[in-house]
Amino acid sequence: MLISRDAHFTANDENTGDETRALPERAEIDSRYKWKLEDLYETDELWQQDAARLQAELPKLSAYAGKLGHSAADLLCALQLSDQIEQKASRLYAYAHMRADEDSRNSVYQALSEQALSLIVQVQSISAFLVPELLAIPADVLERFYTEEPVLQMYRFAIEQITRQKPHVLPANEELLLAYTEEMAGSPRNIFSMFNNADLTFDPIQDESGRILQVTHGRYLTLLESSSREVRRQAFESVYTAYEKYQNTLAATYQASVKKDVFYAKVRHYPSAREAALFPDNVPVAVYDRLIEAVHASIPTLSKYLRLRQSVLSLDKLHMYDLYTPLVADVESKISYEEAVETVLESLQPLGEEYVAVARKGILEDGWVDVYENRGKRSGAYSTGAYPAHPYILLNHTENRHGMFTLAHELGHAMHTYFSYQNQPHVYAHYTIFVAEVASTCNESLLFHHLLKKTSDNLQRAALINHHLETIRTTLVRQTLFAEFEMLAHAHVEEGGALTAEWLKQTYKKLIELYFGTVCHVDDQIAMEWARIPHFYNAFYVYKYATGLSAALDLSEQILKEKEPAVERYLQFLKSGGSDEPIALLQKAGVDMLSPEPVKKALQRFDTLVDELASTLNVAL
Repeated sequence: MLISRDAHFTANDENTGDETRALPERAEIDSRYKWKLEDLYETDELWQQDAARLQAELPKLSAYAGKLGHSAADLLCALQLSDQIEQKASRLYAYAHMRADEDSRNSVYQALSEQALSLIVQVQSISAFLVPELLAIPADVLERFYTEEPVLQMYRFAIEQITRQKPHVLPANEELLLAYTEEMAGSPRNIFSMFNNADLTFDPIQDESGRILQVTHGRYLTLLESSSREVRRQAFESVYTAYEKYQNTLAATYQASVKKDVFYAKVRHYPSAREAALFPDNVPVAVYDRLIEAVHASIPTLSKYLRLRQSVLSLDKLHMYDLYTPLVADVESKISYEEAVETVLESLQPLGEEYVAVARKGILEDGWVDVYENRGKRSGAYSTGAYPAHPYILLNHTENRHGMFTLAHELGHAMHTYFSYQNQPHVYAHYTIFVAEVASTCNESLLFHHLLKKTSDNLQRAALINHHLETIRTTLVRQTLFAEFEMLAHAHVEEGGALTAEWLKQTYKKLIELYFGTVCHVDDQIAMEWARIPHFYNAFYVYKYATGLSAALDLSEQILKEKEPAVERYLQFLKSGGSDEPIALLQKAGVDMLSPEPVKKALQRFDTLVDELASTLNVAL
């Protein structure tokens, strides 16, 4: 499952008077703006029937335990059956979790989602023998098997990836025991998700007109973009006051998640939880370290941008709640969802007719997208899928530029999934998270260039440049800050320390001071920001946003400059799924993430755009 960034976007609700603006219930949303989960299962009853069939197939797989090395035929049958079971399990899980995400208050789908997770654990438990037994097969025997059963060649890369894990794979009985712990290990993330999406509420505030407005996850970023500084301050304090009330509970929940990561790293003989997280993608720790080093080196550029922001907004002090409001006022008109769709599709024309035609049909006809926020709906935005069905996109759409860029972003994920599913067998259909953010942010970059090319108005150009700067600041710089925080938190636990609320707040605030403190007044409440980032419960994930953006900016420039050769390389990258290591896939597409150059180029682009924005606004730096 691909989950997008932690910034949340939502459609604004219109209301008048002094009453709280209520979100619509799910049933009030027009069906045109809802995804078609019926394409997975027409009814819950059919889901239950498929779940029962899956459970009936599990003993067939377990019957191959102890036999993988006996013959090429046994190995092939076991791998094919495992593929079929995993494919069915992922379909069951996708339907259940998406139904639950439609309204987290719905106990029926909460239960179905839990049932799906239990099925996943059963599958993992039954399949636990596969990796140890594969590792026990001598290399010469595997080569003979490939000759005896040519179909096995399809699994060669997958088997090689498993072989690479040999130092970290335990005996079969211990792997089975670890498989049984998976459901329990997901508890910190599940607890946080339920608390954050279903239980946590924020105090209402007064909007620019003095009306009472309920603060929600979906509205929060929109409120931070308000031209009214008082609205921004109220929203900021409403959110962080709420999290601070539960700081000790949230600290204990996050500590449990980190301890889980450290536990699995230790039992699998990794030097650290960070190295354990990077190992599946075969990404050297040096890539992570160089990312942080490059961003630290660019802090003077970030400070230059913050000074520009402070000057344009005419502020004596720049506060943390001043970082998102647009620098150019009154240039952004309301953009309907339909207008956003058409503009995004226009911007993707450089990727070719097939790409655009598939995207248009998926969005407008085939029910890929769940568009608007409703009560209880999961916050944020993501794309997901279940092979070989079409992809799905969850949005909480705002009818503004941010909403349009979020659509472009999630459509990038969906199209990556679509092309992977269309061109790869199940075993290679799922690309790794390291490359997942490339397609999404490449789409955003193409949209930016398209919009910039269409306008000669200085204020409009300034607004677009400001938006692109914010994309780089929030996706490259901010996510690197998050990555550094994760690294420090895990290292602290590995050294025997405790993640108390006070330690987490102090550590996080020091990072904010390092990144922003030369210009920005670091408000005390920002020390609680760690508590609201759901991605921290999927450890060492966020750095991939930063590396993904760096790769995407490089590739988008190649696409626009080279045209057909670069497009062909890029589409082949989308079609390759997980059929090679992620760094190798990107190298074939035209960018080398083992080198620090893509990150440095992205940060240089940030610096150039800051100067261009200052010039456009006629502000001296």
